[in-house]
Amino acid sequence: MSLRKYLTVKALNLLALALLVCALPAFAAVTVSTPANGAQLTSPFSLVASTDICGGVSAASMGYSIDSGSAIIEPTSFSAMVTATPGAHVLHVKCWGQKTNDQVLLNITVASSTSGSGTPPATGSDITVKSPANGAQITSPFNLAASTSTCNSQPAAAMSYSIDGGHAITEPASFSTSVTANPGSHVLTVKCAGQSVTDQVAVNIHVVPPPTAATPKFSVAAGTYTTKQVVTLSDATAGATIYYTLDGSGPSTSSIPYSGAITVSNSLTIEAIAVAKGYTNSGLARADYVITTPKGATIPPNATTETKVQLMPNWRMKHDTGTTGSSTGAMAVVSNPSLSGEAQQFFTTFTNAGGELYSLTYGNDSAATHFVYDAQVWIDSGSQIANLEMDNNQVIPNGDTVIYAFQCSGYANAWEYTANVGTPTAPVVKWVPSSAPCNPANWTPNAWHHVQITYSRDDAGNVTYESVWLDGVESPINETVNSDFTLGWAAGTLITNFQVDGLGSNGSATLYLDNLTISRW
Repeated sequence: MSLRKYLTVKALNLLALALLVCALPAFAAVTVSTPANGAQLTSPFSLVASTDICGGVSAASMGYSIDSGSAIIEPTSFSAMVTATPGAHVLHVKCWGQKTNDQVLLNITVASSTSGSGTPPATGSDITVKSPANGAQITSPFNLAASTSTCNSQPAAAMSYSIDGGHAITEPASFSTSVTANPGSHVLTVKCAGQSVTDQVAVNIHVVPPPTAATPKFSVAAGTYTTKQVVTLSDATAGATIYYTLDGSGPSTSSIPYSGAITVSNSLTIEAIAVAKGYTNSGLARADYVITTPKGATIPPNATTETKVQLMPNWRMKHDTGTTGSSTGAMAVVSNPSLSGEAQQFFTTFTNAGGELYSLTYGNDSAATHFVYDAQVWIDSGSQIANLEMDNNQVIPNGDTVIYAFQCSGYANAWEYTANVGTPTAPVVKWVPSSAPCNPANWTPNAWHHVQITYSRDDAGNVTYESVWLDGVESPINETVNSDFTLGWAAGTLITNFQVDGLGSNGSATLYLDNLTISRW
């Protein structure tokens, strides 16, 4: 061969090699765990694949198709059961990234149901998998129950199972066991073995994280209080056990199991979690309670004090005709919620902002000129209250009645008191707002609130409203008004009123009164 002809042939060979190299796809980063290239298998078969890189960039998704069929989109790590007709196929396993894609091609042969492969397709297997069902979405661990009496038409000797082609666990020919698997899609393969034969079925499962137990709830809101609080814990997850601590440390299943109300007498922090079978542990619930030294009115040693007035018999109930609409009331002594062990419940229903008046004759004293009204009040969540009135009435030596009327007004957003702007025999009652703010809607629900009111009178029935304390915070009033009424009541009569005025067109309110104490001197 001449030198010129040799160089021409060599150049053509190099050009052909270069074209071949350019035609080759970029190195595929797709990994196919199963099936292998050239595999002979039955339908459906397990396809397990993954990738992090696609065409040199981060992979966004994967997919697969049979021959030139439509691609089934999957995440960047997946397992799937694939159905294909008998015969030779090209399995395309693909990936996509930003402005790029890649794939690997696998030659597979799918045997027909009558092939001599010795392993019939899963649909014709003698194996029965009772649970889980194919395609089931389950949590881990899950129950696997399977059985067979024959294996590929031969007596079954044993069974086994594996996940995603992993290590097989041997079981008897009928078994039920607990299986643990990571979250994600898996192929659960259940096999049987007989004399010189095997068989199997493949079950697609998707393992999801178990639900989370509900976070515990506290009956009393975290906050600052002047008296002890009784706190109950609850949880919305059925069958949950609550564990709690009182020292600010994180609770665990080794902490105190909740079994009843917690009395908070001193400042502390309650932290709690809920634990339930089939659930992950709940989030942390925390409530900080600060119990401060009570502040309030000074009561002299010579004062006469009526205690536990809320438990005295013969309370009366009626609609206050001075309010619009209508109302009905009901009372009951309860132990929860309670500070003393026995609180009085007041349940009011109303229409058109009607008010219900609860009243009690608690003593007889015409001489006393100074009073302290002291009570613990609880408002249930959801109560519709416009005004909360706490009164005291006294028949003084001249036979007239002095009315010490005082309320937290949601209309005025202030503490209010009454004045008689008429005469004792022709009275005209007027509510006078003070400069001290108050609105029942702003009181923390489901918690005890300490109320103290101090007032005094002179012989002409002029009343001086001195101060009111709410949860230990004093609001000075220092206002004097006439509050003398000629009503013809019995001499020396002492009456206290507790009135609830509804808010809105209709609704209800539930309140509790505890440790009602009225001192006089």
